[in-house]
Amino acid sequence: MLNRVGPVLAGLAVVGALAIAVPTATGHPEECSEAAAWSNGTGYSPYASWEGAEKSVCVSESVQQRYDDSKALLATEGAEGTKNLKLLSSNPKPTPFESEGALNSDLAFEDGYAYQGNYNGVSIWNVKEPENPVLVNVIECLGSQNDVTVNDGILITSTDSRRVSSACDAPATTTGGTANPDPPTVWEGLRVWDVNDKQNPKLLTTVRTDCGSHTHTVIPQADRLLVYVSSYDVGAGRYECSNAAGNLSHDKISVVEVPKSAPATAKVINEPVLFPDGGNPGENAPGSTRRQTAGCHDITVYPEKGIAAGACTGEGVIMDITDPVNPKVIASREDENFAFWHSATISNDGKKVLFTDELGGGSGAECNPTIGPKRGADAIYDITDPANPKFMSYFKIPRTQTNEENCVAHNGNLIPSANGRDLLVQSWYQGGISVIDWTDGHNVKEIAWFDRGPFNETRRVLAGFWSSYYYNGFIYGSEIQRGFDVFKLTGPEGAGAQRNKSKTLNAQTQYTYR
Repeated sequence: MLNRVGPVLAGLAVVGALAIAVPTATGHPEECSEAAAWSNGTGYSPYASWEGAEKSVCVSESVQQRYDDSKALLATEGAEGTKNLKLLSSNPKPTPFESEGALNSDLAFEDGYAYQGNYNGVSIWNVKEPENPVLVNVIECLGSQNDVTVNDGILITSTDSRRVSSACDAPATTTGGTANPDPPTVWEGLRVWDVNDKQNPKLLTTVRTDCGSHTHTVIPQADRLLVYVSSYDVGAGRYECSNAAGNLSHDKISVVEVPKSAPATAKVINEPVLFPDGGNPGENAPGSTRRQTAGCHDITVYPEKGIAAGACTGEGVIMDITDPVNPKVIASREDENFAFWHSATISNDGKKVLFTDELGGGSGAECNPTIGPKRGADAIYDITDPANPKFMSYFKIPRTQTNEENCVAHNGNLIPSANGRDLLVQSWYQGGISVIDWTDGHNVKEIAWFDRGPFNETRRVLAGFWSSYYYNGFIYGSEIQRGFDVFKLTGPEGAGAQRNKSKTLNAQTQYTYR
């Protein structure tokens, strides 16, 4: 059994008469569907109450409004603040995705094109002239959350919601029973597309995977793509997400093979169990205040180094992927400050890893003194010895956000630096975009940022930046409600960033900068 350890951390903050307890997370608002972040003032936020025996997933808006946001930097809708980041272009969501519930999600890049996921499909942008992106096409295809990757003209999208079929217009369903029927009565998993002709994308095949596909990660090889499918239960007790013991814990991932010469023959080739001991037992264990390991949310691979970092709900893990079809967990870390291990970035030299905690599932207002600097934050570990990660420090943006702004650590990637520094750009939902220097993992410094005021001053709307990624000299932001933004890193920090030309960028697939 792995030695599951973590840093000893401070106690809970108290504001007035309100005891603020450790929040659990829901990993995006699906798990709090009756409490969607765009609901009116009587709605809820995915923030858990740990008062005594009560462990509700959602608490009332009135509770979250008691968080201290008195020092919010930008409290007015449309206000804007920035340091060393210049906004070059802001592009609205295309017409099919205009509704508030059509959420923009992740980004992938290839040959000067950006593929922007949306809960209702994919937008394709020509970014060969970054200051003037051009919308080339829109793929309308339902499927939470349409996480995207692209390699050699093969676009892959994730669907993590039960559908009556794999068709793009298939409605979601809550049916399916309590046992796993054969053949399956619902579909969720991967869709595989040919996007070589941007004007005429073609759906080649679909691959059903157990528990769906919340996110996926690609390891490109000479003749095929290997795809790690990460998933966990985002619904109310989906049988597909149960482990062998019948518990709602998805202890495995799916490995899908996509042959480059025949991508329509894509199929599952392995389902390695990463947590044979069940992983972190979480809140159900006596004295524990941490999220149960219920499956991986995201995996970042570094094939050249033979390692991967998995953010697996209740714990962060390091994996040996020298045999990529059979990944093995070689180290695990837990943290009482982490509610939901969400994503990871490995330093260019492979000696550090930065994990993110998506406290509140992405819908909560978590950037304020009430929550503090160690929750909903980044945690940096030394992995010089990958089998023995050593905690170094936390980082969280220092700007207070209003109670109408969902804000927590989210997706980012490395910025190649000419002077060998470790730079990272990262999204914080309505907390904006932050660029940090984490060369010294014990002393992380923010060197640039961009922040807008609340999307709506009167109610919390799920908005802000889902992803912000550096690609060939520019930073691109997927703004959940507003659309697609392009930035330039300025000042001395921008001058030190390499304008390397990469054919392909999928943020969860890392390569050594040459």
